[in-house]
Amino acid sequence: MNVLVLLATILLILMILVGGKKGARSFIAIFFNFGVLFLSVLIMTIQIVNPIILTLIACILISCINLFYINEWNSKTIIAFISTVLTTVILFLFIVIVTENSMIQGFGEEEIEELSIFSLYIGVDFVKIGASIIIISTIGAIIDVAISIASPMHEIYHHNPLISRKALFTSGISIGKDILGTSTNTLFFAFFGSYLGLLIWFKDLSYSIGEIVNSKIFTAEMINILFAGIGVALNIPITAGITVFFLVKTGQKNKTFK
Repeated sequence: MNVLVLLATILLILMILVGGKKGARSFIAIFFNFGVLFLSVLIMTIQIVNPIILTLIACILISCINLFYINEWNSKTIIAFISTVLTTVILFLFIVIVTENSMIQGFGEEEIEELSIFSLYIGVDFVKIGASIIIISTIGAIIDVAISIASPMHEIYHHNPLISRKALFTSGISIGKDILGTSTNTLFFAFFGSYLGLLIWFKDLSYSIGEIVNSKIFTAEMINILFAGIGVALNIPITAGITVFFLVKTGQKNKTFK
């Protein structure tokens, strides 16, 4: 417990030194996000609403916290929020289909020994739970990419208000290309970092490549990574397009009133 408090204190100090008030809000937002997820899980256990609907609501709340609370209400965060919601809804349709057909819901055989003392008849639709897990796994990366594209595009337009719609959109895509590679690789390395013990266990159990690839745990995590990468790639043109539409439309109105 002392280690957790120490690390949290160091993180808070660094975030305040680097980000000032925004850094402090970012630190507080971590607890808000945890509260949203914890409350969502609690509601799922008492089966009040559909897990997927609850997850979508939770993602909207998380988007509001990470965009409007941290970065305040402005045109950049509004655009990032709209593109995040739009990307999540589009991605959600594919996630449900893939989850139902890939049979990755539930627990893998590697987890049976630990779960053998518990009853698995808990009345929860694991297909919907599996889809919810993927949605939650992708929302962070989508929000990050949305604000990372909307913000520099605003700066480009601010310094060059006469830029054409096509040139501004091309600039947004160019920014997205740089983000795309690093974001997808970050997701990939995060998987191997968190599941390194599992991979070593596969090696000790003499799993073949085919058995590893077809393992439910491995497949589920790889699908999470792939969907997060798809969400990032899909979010880039959506955010760039919405930003161009919003800025050019606003700029034209301002010129008309002038």
